[in-house]
Amino acid sequence: MNEPDVEVVETDLLILGGGMAGCGAAWEAGYWARAHGLRTTLVEKAAVERSGAVAMGLSAINCYMGMRWGENQPEDFVRYVRQDLMGLCREDLVYDIARHVDSTVHMFEDWGLPFFKTEDGRYKREGRWQVMIHGESFKPLVAEAAKKAIGPENVYERIFVSHLLKDERTGRASGAVGFSVREHKIYVFKARAVISAAGGATGVFRPHAVGEGLGRIWYAPWNTGSAYALMIQAGAAMTQMEHRLVVTRFKDGYGPVGMWFLLFKGKVRNAYGELYEETQAAALDDFPPYGQGRPIPTPLRNHQMLLDLAQGRGPHYMRTDDALQALTQGMDPKAVREIEADAWEDFLDMTMSQALLWASNNIDPALRPSELTLTEPYLMGSHSSATGAWVSGPEDLARDGYFWGYNRMTTVPGLFAAGDGVGASAHKFSSGSYTEGRLAAKGAIAFIEDNGDRPSVDDGQVGTVIETLFQPYRVFEEFQGRSTKADVNPNYFYPKQGLMRLQKLMDEYVAGLGANFMTNEPTLLRGLELLGMLKEDMARVAARDRHELLRCWELWDRIRCAEAHARHVLYRQETRWPGYYYRGDYPKLDDENWRVFVNSRYDAASDQWSLETHPHHTVVD
Repeated sequence: MNEPDVEVVETDLLILGGGMAGCGAAWEAGYWARAHGLRTTLVEKAAVERSGAVAMGLSAINCYMGMRWGENQPEDFVRYVRQDLMGLCREDLVYDIARHVDSTVHMFEDWGLPFFKTEDGRYKREGRWQVMIHGESFKPLVAEAAKKAIGPENVYERIFVSHLLKDERTGRASGAVGFSVREHKIYVFKARAVISAAGGATGVFRPHAVGEGLGRIWYAPWNTGSAYALMIQAGAAMTQMEHRLVVTRFKDGYGPVGMWFLLFKGKVRNAYGELYEETQAAALDDFPPYGQGRPIPTPLRNHQMLLDLAQGRGPHYMRTDDALQALTQGMDPKAVREIEADAWEDFLDMTMSQALLWASNNIDPALRPSELTLTEPYLMGSHSSATGAWVSGPEDLARDGYFWGYNRMTTVPGLFAAGDGVGASAHKFSSGSYTEGRLAAKGAIAFIEDNGDRPSVDDGQVGTVIETLFQPYRVFEEFQGRSTKADVNPNYFYPKQGLMRLQKLMDEYVAGLGANFMTNEPTLLRGLELLGMLKEDMARVAARDRHELLRCWELWDRIRCAEAHARHVLYRQETRWPGYYYRGDYPKLDDENWRVFVNSRYDAASDQWSLETHPHHTVVD
């Protein structure tokens, strides 16, 4: 193997990830950094215009208060998130986003994002927190603003960042190392502060669609958990990594159901025409006080559907036909066509595969219902889930242990997080993640100004990382001739084979689909044992080209996320989120002992984890 070219980039603020959080960080940093004569650099493994969870587009912005019209206040949003997370969220972080998110949304409109409007000029609501948009061009719009803010010459695309760098003397974040997925080249970024704004993790668990359908999932398949893996390896404290997201979606196409539930008032009925919320209403009594609160938390709605299925009442159907017929009754044909166009745009803007699936199955949603299913688990911090780093909140909302100098800074000095990367702060979605990126950038620039020295970068540390990065190439080159067929070789395996092994392990031992989301301590311990073997075997993962090299390091990201998740699930001795996962040995919710955050730290040098609890503090009554 030829030695790669190495380019060193010196900057002040380094933003990792060009999704909504990363673009928000870049836009905000562009203002504050310029004022202080600082350079901001953004690194993205794809192209910023079509990267992240909003890559394909969106049909709604799901986090908007509407304070200019008196619709909601930040306190309302905190209560909503706390209820949906069944009592556990960082209320300071949630409040901080809620009080700033409206200005972000108004900015999107100023930039040209088309909104649905009511006759009196308000944004058209899909639900209490959601406003409808024509969002196919949403991501290109915010990408353009980010590039203009920091200068296109400071945006590095098609680079996969695999390792963070730290000053060995102070422990401060000092940069990152990555490799190009287009040329044989290494990039060493030296920085005074770093923001981890990459995506959450999909592909950790075995999905519904396998074989030729692999990759057909709901959340972005290219989000492999870099936001978490980078911070875990750096020794940052992580929180609520036992949390996960399992959501109801149209079967096989994974189309969104929000518009049908919220705007069209669609109902989900089982095979016998019953509403599972009614047939399984008594199940909510087992999880007070959250089962009695409204809205019903997302995991408890899943729990009701799972019980209905276990009793042989499936499959479940979204009655799109009934909803559209009820909504359009008595309307003239033109108005009916407008309603149907909105329904189709909901999918064409963000899940085109659902529209294709309907067409291929001869389903007109105006005439026939569509089957729903629960997805495989995902690890993310921006939806109805809250995995991520334990970060400092804003000083004015500080509670004991919630603030240590700079908003959104992790426990590693100079390392900040936003979007999926921040734990215990759910329901951010696109606008909230963008807002959190802005908050993180402002905090990071303040940190840089207060800490004028530049952290050191050890050349030996960089050299070790570079040597490690291309090990999969060397494995393939050394052993490819040891068998008559390169694809079958006892000396190595390809990243796709490793991914299948990880997904099988997580599915069977860490409460995946195949286990009906059930696990217990002996099962988890066996899973962790097998995961340890997989980590050992990763010394033999092989890459034939840059694409497979990327897949090798994405697999490492997923493995690190998987281990964090499994260890957290094992540590929390209760079933707090039934419908996301169940601890068969601790089947009840235990607010008395476990209404606390579970935090972890990983020590890369010793390959050891430490876990502890942290109290939950109420900010909003």
